[in-house]
Amino acid sequence: LTTDLVSQYLTSIGEYELLTAENEVDYAQKIEAGQDATERLEANDFKDKTEQLMLRRKVRHGQEAKDAFLTANLRLVVANARRYANTSGIDFLDLIQEGNLGLIRAVEKFDWRKGFKFSTYATWWIRQAITRAIADKSRTVRIPVHLHDTLAAVRAAQASLKAELGREPKPEEIAEEAGVNVDKVELALGVADTVSLEQPVGEDGAQLGDFIEDEDAVDPVRVTEEMDIADSLRKSIERLPNREGRILALRYGFYDGVPRTLEEIGDEFNLTRERIRQLEKLALCRLRHPSFGIREQDLI
Repeated sequence: LTTDLVSQYLTSIGEYELLTAENEVDYAQKIEAGQDATERLEANDFKDKTEQLMLRRKVRHGQEAKDAFLTANLRLVVANARRYANTSGIDFLDLIQEGNLGLIRAVEKFDWRKGFKFSTYATWWIRQAITRAIADKSRTVRIPVHLHDTLAAVRAAQASLKAELGREPKPEEIAEEAGVNVDKVELALGVADTVSLEQPVGEDGAQLGDFIEDEDAVDPVRVTEEMDIADSLRKSIERLPNREGRILALRYGFYDGVPRTLEEIGDEFNLTRERIRQLEKLALCRLRHPSFGIREQDLI
């Protein structure tokens, strides 16, 4: 059944046309205009009925652009979800769903003024959403079935004693009231004190996890810039003579993310370390030619 659902989904999203760079900018501008119009409407920031109708029209056009932007990039989500399908322990359709949430975030955050390709920018958000879901699954603590009854009894006793005593009851008092030993009370209270990061905070749909800083988080703009640079270098290397291009690709790990030493590359080409160094230098000199459009700092 799952295989059939995946096939149906892939068939359905394959019907949507991919966007050109011009389409991306056009849609992004409409989305931005729609967001601005929404804020003005919520603040009653309009002069008359005519301007109000104009703002509502911008909101509608922005939503239509957002929907079109999303549907045109659903295949990008599938392509990224496949990377984790066999190792994550999560159903493929669930991975796609998590990736779609990342795609929505990317569409909402995309800044068309920076000149990035949307696919490069969105890939960061999609992978972050998927890997976060995988990490959350690995951290999930399952409560044993037998503990559910104890937890319910402890909570009931805790609430009853708090009302009676006018203070938080001690574990020993709860144990006596619930008819269980103190160790089980402390265990149950530990579980009860666990707070979900998805717990709603306020009335705007925010969740507790949104306010907890991720110390490992990186700036998506910086990552996108680095991905753009790597993509440009990769394309430029393909224009080099075959041997020089392959040497640079191996040297900087463009094939598999693992940079090779001069000795390792020399072994592959049956050349000395010094000869590989000379060819690498020659290739870099070629890339510095204005016709390649590579900045000096990108080669450092």
